[in-house]
Amino acid sequence: MGFSRSYSCSAMGVLILGCLLLQASKSDAQPLRPDFYSRTCPGVFGIIWRTIVDELRSDPRIAASILRLHFHDCFVNEVQGGQFHWEGEIAYKLSSIWLIQLFLLHFSLLINLKSFADVGLNRPSDLVALSGGHTFGRAQCQFVTPRLYNFNGTNRPDPSLNPTYRDQLRRLCPQNGNGTVLVNFDPVTPDGFDNQYYTNLRQGKGLIQSDQELFSTPRADTILLVEQYSNDRFVFFQAFTEAMIRMGNLKPLTGTQGEIRVNCRVVNSRIRSVENEDDGVVSSI
Repeated sequence: MGFSRSYSCSAMGVLILGCLLLQASKSDAQPLRPDFYSRTCPGVFGIIWRTIVDELRSDPRIAASILRLHFHDCFVNEVQGGQFHWEGEIAYKLSSIWLIQLFLLHFSLLINLKSFADVGLNRPSDLVALSGGHTFGRAQCQFVTPRLYNFNGTNRPDPSLNPTYRDQLRRLCPQNGNGTVLVNFDPVTPDGFDNQYYTNLRQGKGLIQSDQELFSTPRADTILLVEQYSNDRFVFFQAFTEAMIRMGNLKPLTGTQGEIRVNCRVVNSRIRSVENEDDGVVSSI
């Protein structure tokens, strides 16, 4: 299904505003206060909504950037145990290499579910809904080519890939080609915020392996959720909003904690060391 740019802008603006309003209505979100800006900026939600919609009209790519920034701010220094430990120097380094690259590009469904659960996002709907941020955004060919030519060392393509979609990707990402070429996560509505991402998964058209595994892993709890979100975009919108709020409540910094960053991608003490880094992803989550 297709959506006009104006619809996409309005939908994304309403969704982000909805996240803010629902966040403000949560009585259990302490130490966050729903009335924090009631005196200093009583019209804050309207200002945010208008600004987001206006900017989306001129550059739809910022939607993915906003979502990715929220994901990054909530996850950095939060994942513990297992294969990950985000403290000290490693945390500062990883703060400049978007965490989506680690979670949603490189790891299997089981590892992603465990990583989310370890920080308190323990519902399968958290991972499935937040993965829906790939309704827009792009990834470099280097993250796609293993599925196209040598899946898990088999010298064959990923069998879960739709053959027609696989051939399309091979034209965009030839073997031994330029690994920095960007490919849309959603080939149908690449800049629209909708539920087409989940329809793509049901058709074997997930761009990266961890996306496709949400639907292609036998007997996974995530399959039913993919089907639900594919069938009803408003169910997806609601689930995405709730998951964003849950993620936003992961030990938020308040008062004099934290800092105002010069560069959103990295803490200020490390800004010079990462100015030239490229994570290979132009994405949301």
